[in-house]
Amino acid sequence: MSVDNLSNSLNSIKVHEMVGKKKCRIISTKITKKMMEIFQKEGYVLNYSEKEEEGKKYLEIALDGRINNCGVIKPNFPVKKSEWSKFEQRFIPAIGVGVMIVSTPSGIMTNIEAQKLKIGGRLMAYVY
Repeated sequence: MSVDNLSNSLNSIKVHEMVGKKKCRIISTKITKKMMEIFQKEGYVLNYSEKEEEGKKYLEIALDGRINNCGVIKPNFPVKKSEWSKFEQRFIPAIGVGVMIVSTPSGIMTNIEAQKLKIGGRLMAYVY
């Protein structure tokens, strides 16, 4: 049995946003922390904090209702530095609306940052 913590976390955030909840709790991993850092920087969540209960670490996220959809991109498509627009059209509804999170040799970042650095990477997730 495999567990995809990132997919479960983004699905939990999406469901909490759809029903109008203001707080959400997800399992804390290095990747989910980096995702929440990007979400906060882009303005999709207000803030997040790490809590520990019974030996397990959780991220408590304060939502503000800005997320319409978010999810994991599977399979993790490799994107060359010249192919960003093709994948933006596929996963993001309009220009300037939403971001894709991508794993690059320079670390996890948004597609906009990767375009500025003129590097490619592997797609991980999207949010808008």
